Amino acid sequence: MTRTRGKKPPVEPGLIPAPGNLLDWRDAIHFDRWQDRPCALCDQPTPMRSHVGEPVHKSCAEAWIAANPVEARLGRFASDAQAGRRRGDDHA
Repeated sequence: MTRTRGKKPPVEPGLIPAPGNLLDWRDAIHFDRWQDRPCALCDQPTPMRSHVGEPVHKSCAEAWIAANPVEARLGRFASDAQAGRRRGDDHA
């Protein structure tokens, strides 16, 4: 029987913020400390990743949600699930 140490289960996407609201990307899966890649929306380098690993600046994803509110409901970009939030932990 093999064990995988240090591997966290994938993060489940949470809610899609309303246009103009901020994404909650606190989990470390959203940051690639080893490699910047071109943002899928603006082509500038970014260490940020969406839930599915798509390289994208958080601000670009938020702007895309605001510009594409109908398509955004399909969940291309979503906030982290809120299950582990603590009281008073409300910074973005």
